[in-house]
Amino acid sequence: MTDKGLIEDTVDSRFVSSESPTSPRIMAGGHPCQGIYWTPKGTPNPRVAFIATHYNVDFSEHYFAAYLASRGYGFLGWNTRYRGAEDMFLLEHALVDISVGVKWLREVAGVETVVLFGNSGGGSLMAAYQAEATRSTLSGKLKGAGAERLAALPPADFYVSSNAHIGRPEVMTDWMDASVTDEWDPVATDSSLDPFNPDNGPPYSPEFVTRYRAAQRARNQRITDWVKAELARLNAAGIPDRIFPLFRMWGDLRCMDPSLDPSDRKPRWCYRGDPVIANRSPSIGRASMLTSWLSMWSLETSDCQGEPHLKKLTVPSLVIQGTADTGVFPSDAARIHNAIGASDKQLQMLPGAHYFEESAQHRHDAADVVSSWLQARI
Repeated sequence: MTDKGLIEDTVDSRFVSSESPTSPRIMAGGHPCQGIYWTPKGTPNPRVAFIATHYNVDFSEHYFAAYLASRGYGFLGWNTRYRGAEDMFLLEHALVDISVGVKWLREVAGVETVVLFGNSGGGSLMAAYQAEATRSTLSGKLKGAGAERLAALPPADFYVSSNAHIGRPEVMTDWMDASVTDEWDPVATDSSLDPFNPDNGPPYSPEFVTRYRAAQRARNQRITDWVKAELARLNAAGIPDRIFPLFRMWGDLRCMDPSLDPSDRKPRWCYRGDPVIANRSPSIGRASMLTSWLSMWSLETSDCQGEPHLKKLTVPSLVIQGTADTGVFPSDAARIHNAIGASDKQLQMLPGAHYFEESAQHRHDAADVVSSWLQARI
């Protein structure tokens, strides 16, 4: 029997689904909010539980669920209406959907202590939730029941960031290929900025890195400028929105040059494998509605940037970071830790990759760190 099988044998799970204050059950039967609640075997109502949600990835069967449930906790892998629908994401509705999960834990599952577990992209999303629950600033973007719920989100008691990106627009900008010269032409390239042009590196000179990072931010702004103009044009014609493609999103210099932000990661590698191939394939943000770009990806307009929310956190907070992660780097973890406003905060660097997927022992060790940290505070 595999180690994973042994862990799963020690826990129970049940499906949970619900309507949202801003989204009803669809006619085909599906609920906008759904997930799986993992608990220790024979203990259906633990008093402490985690909840994990991502912008678009299905977290119902999150890899950490069984590891934490086997240590005595509940773990709700919770999905909003945007699971698998990255192109339609709007932050305000996602926060309302997360609140449905938090309320379910407290009011149905009998949980007394709720821990927000922000993994990967979910780090900034869960920080945004807690920040909004602490002091509402976004409720004016919704109407009726949505505005009321957004103004009164039930807060959590702890926050854990696990191999998390600093924020959605930040990670896209860090990853995007700055040498793109035409957003509608996947091959149009400024060779002087091409990270895959051997004349530029790796290794990359400090001058090139500075110029490249500035060009990445400029590309994000060019897209934002076009999106705002296009949205105004369409709205004037009575069209509310449209979808558009994005190309070449695996151009982070750190994926090619291990001397930048050094760690134990595999060199010249990213989450999708070889960056050369990944950059020429559909990837993060491969398609987006105009309004979703403004809500999630734009450096100018997005409320999904991590630091403004992290600064509002007052609950005890833990940041764990795998030293072999190929998409979140040591400086990212330090930036998250430094931004957290809570006085009780801790950063721990641990062996392992992005999902601690290379070793079951890495997952056990990470779960032990989280559990020990939490037990010292409850």
